[in-house]
Amino acid sequence: MRRIEAVLFASASPVPREDLARVVGQGAQVDLLVEDLAADLDGRAFEIAQVAGGWIFRTRPAYAPAIRAAADVGDQLMDLSEFDIAVLAAIAYHQPITRDGLKDIFGKEISRDLIGRLHARGLIGTGPRSPRRGAPYTFVTTEQFLVAFGLESLRDLPDREQLEDAGALSS
Repeated sequence: MRRIEAVLFASASPVPREDLARVVGQGAQVDLLVEDLAADLDGRAFEIAQVAGGWIFRTRPAYAPAIRAAADVGDQLMDLSEFDIAVLAAIAYHQPITRDGLKDIFGKEISRDLIGRLHARGLIGTGPRSPRRGAPYTFVTTEQFLVAFGLESLRDLPDREQLEDAGALSS
């Protein structure tokens, strides 16, 4: 269990089950060891989260204001506008999608600057070239997107129909 803790502590990205199995031995029950470690951390300021196909240490959300107050994190990942998040959601639900596809959804051009900011933060990447004339680039979400929003996979995105019913997503 402590080996898993050490590996997760040292890693900046989610650690897959296979990597943890190599650390503790193939016969070990990695899931049970992670559960035991998570229970051991109960009541602490950080937790183990299962995101993007692996596990990662992260600070519990309740401590986010303290971290923001103590550290210079103003320009980090979650400093996103409502529109930025809407564009990310459109990419997540429609990927791979071109800038023209985003224009169809939002009724206006999506600036290269916005796409560049989302790409620079590692939230989106380029997907396969579109089979249309000119072969425009497409955009897809990344592992960093999953980590940032605490998702194990894109299957964990909220149900589109529920979002549409709540008025948070247009059909």
